[in-house]
Amino acid sequence: QMQLVESGGGLVQAGDSLRLSCAASGRTLSTLSMGWFRQAPGKEREFVAADSWGGTFYSDSVRGRFTISRDNTKDNAKNMVYLQMNSLKPEDTAVYYCAAEGTYYSDSPLNTVDYWGKGTLVTVSS
Repeated sequence: QMQLVESGGGLVQAGDSLRLSCAASGRTLSTLSMGWFRQAPGKEREFVAADSWGGTFYSDSVRGRFTISRDNTKDNAKNMVYLQMNSLKPEDTAVYYCAAEGTYYSDSPLNTVDYWGKGTLVTVSS
């Protein structure tokens, strides 16, 4: 059973940076496409970033400011996915979710999500 646990959220000011972490267990990250979604108050959940065999992908609203990366270990003791968020804006305020698709070789990464974390709240004040 795979589990995804996010951390690193908090309250920051506009222009600040924040790094979110996602700790994965139950499967090796090298076999998965990984990504981040977010859901702002009163809005639908939206795609933020993904990492798969085809490279990294970003929504237009975060491209150039956010960076997704992963840290795989051979013994599966530490499988982490990160979202580095720079130049944060108040409109980035949302609950951020780590997500995984059950194949690394996805032609449309994270169009299908097989695993979700419970989310971490990011609040950006103006």
